[in-house]
Amino acid sequence: MTATGIQQQLKSYLSLVKFSHTIFALPFALVGFTLGALELGYWPWPLLVLVVLCMVFARSAAMAFNRYLDRDIDGKNPRTQVREIPAGIISARSALVFVIINSLLFWAITWFINPLCFALAPVALLVVLGYSFTKRFTSWCHFVLGLGLALAPVGAFLAVTGHFSVISILYGVVVLLWVAGFDIIYALQDRDFDEGLGLQSIPVALGKVGALRLSNVLHLLCGVVLLLASYLQYTTYTQFGWLQGLAVVIFLVLLGYQHTLVKADDLSKINLAFFTTNGVASVVFGMLVIVDGLLG
Repeated sequence: MTATGIQQQLKSYLSLVKFSHTIFALPFALVGFTLGALELGYWPWPLLVLVVLCMVFARSAAMAFNRYLDRDIDGKNPRTQVREIPAGIISARSALVFVIINSLLFWAITWFINPLCFALAPVALLVVLGYSFTKRFTSWCHFVLGLGLALAPVGAFLAVTGHFSVISILYGVVVLLWVAGFDIIYALQDRDFDEGLGLQSIPVALGKVGALRLSNVLHLLCGVVLLLASYLQYTTYTQFGWLQGLAVVIFLVLLGYQHTLVKADDLSKINLAFFTTNGVASVVFGMLVIVDGLLG
């Protein structure tokens, strides 16, 4: 294969797993890593590489498996027919091999982190891969997706310290509520298609208006838990100051802003709400908290 062909294949696989969407959970994983480093009293930089690789491999496996499992569904949905597997860019068999390789790499890397992470790695894979089945039998699928991403801050802290903490778990709850809320918004665009095919989602169960109301409630709860996590973080670690407060304010503002963009009768700005707003919220929040921890 030529260099151009390899580059095109790489781009296809990066598109398959929506690699750019890593920005949703990775900043929270880095926050968990920062809290763990502060508890240790030093920054284990080599371990950071392993944590990031675990994030990349686990998420790539999860996303590719979702595309593999949903290939027939995606082929029927006009919005998703251009995805790599239904479009014939990547074969279903190649996608499945990609899933297996990334899953094994994720588990192998946890061996070099600590015994607890290695022991819990199959559980993490069960959650992130199992999500792809859920919309076939439950409207709670959005919460399973949120749970998968919620493992990021908890797992990163666990990788550094070898034990769990209340603050990292609270950040996990923040991610769960945040992701479930914005995934419900994203699912609005496929409500009619999903209902016609017998697939489950909150928009199918509650309708567009009801789904938006539940998303509002979830993000309100997310804000409450974020304030609690931030307060405990501020009182536990002396390194944090005004930058952490600014991070929380910006995240909450953007959390609320996305709900002004999407209406039950107007989904034209759904990509701005889903991708741009949430991506900026996560990156800015993570960056400010990490810088505060480093400089404090």
